[in-house]
Amino acid sequence: MLNLPSNLEKGDRIAIVSLSRGTLGEKSAKHQLDLGLKRLQELGLKPELMPNALKGVKYLAAHPEARAADLKAAFYDSRIKGIFCAIGGLDTYRILPHIMEDSEFVRAVLQHPKLFSGFSDTTINHLMFHRLGLRTYYGPNFINDLAELDSDLLPKTKETIMRYFSNPSETAITSSPVWYEERTDFSEKALGTVRPSHVEEHGYEVLRGQGVVTGELLGGCLDSLHDMIHTTIPKISDEDKVIAKYQIFPSKEEWQGKILFIETSEMCPDAEFYRHMLEDLKAWGIFQNINGIIVGKPQNEKNYEEYKAVLLDVTSDFQLPIIYNVNFGHSYPRVALPYGARVELDLDHPAITVKEPFFRN
Repeated sequence: MLNLPSNLEKGDRIAIVSLSRGTLGEKSAKHQLDLGLKRLQELGLKPELMPNALKGVKYLAAHPEARAADLKAAFYDSRIKGIFCAIGGLDTYRILPHIMEDSEFVRAVLQHPKLFSGFSDTTINHLMFHRLGLRTYYGPNFINDLAELDSDLLPKTKETIMRYFSNPSETAITSSPVWYEERTDFSEKALGTVRPSHVEEHGYEVLRGQGVVTGELLGGCLDSLHDMIHTTIPKISDEDKVIAKYQIFPSKEEWQGKILFIETSEMCPDAEFYRHMLEDLKAWGIFQNINGIIVGKPQNEKNYEEYKAVLLDVTSDFQLPIIYNVNFGHSYPRVALPYGARVELDLDHPAITVKEPFFRN
């Protein structure tokens, strides 16, 4: 059973942390920093930048202990009710030794649960918190969402963030009627420009299964999950060893009865590498144990049909139910998926419903 944080309220203080790449501290991101802070204030929240969050890419790459210190500070500060990650990256795993070996921090996580939101490389942070017993939310982050360069937040993403302020007994995770392309210009010149958009033509696609399937949510970015158990990037080749040392990746037994959620990064891996990543999950023993899979819309719908074919092939031995084309992860707009929450998949009338409160009552 996971510890649940409380939902947000107007006036709450929110910490901004850079746990992976230090983009938020670069001069080139100043307009995004200002915009994201303004948006949080418009939501009635009080943003607080952690001491090292703006120290930039070079410094934070060299000092994972500084990134870890910011996360600790956010949990130790009783005034802070929620935490948004600045952005993803590639090496948040390097904060693990500074976190997992600190008994004071581990106690603080359990005694003072706080909302924690982000995606991509933040998958590792989510699974770390899952190991420590805290529910977190695979959802919006600061740069990609709160600092959206359009004149307002994307409507569905705004709905998601507002969801953090309420706590109904169940929540329907619905498909957005519109999807958006990733930007190619993030400069100050792009402020106020409309993000290219398209009418959603597919909605939720049931690739396999019928009836209703239930289970608890567990997953993240497929690229990150793959790197955690089989690192392929030479400069961070110790990632799988660090993950194993602290038992961050759930064991085969811990996947029993879960609903796996996966999505792909902005790198848009080709079908061959997508197959390789799925085969690694299969070899770990995940597909043999889960009840079903929720799959995110690929960014810009790249490799959309190819991924479907690979998914069906790799999981064919288990005939797993699959709902495809869900708005989470690297696609725009973004919904939030709460780790460990019981979810219901309706495969006959494609729907996803979280069947319990997101937060502590």
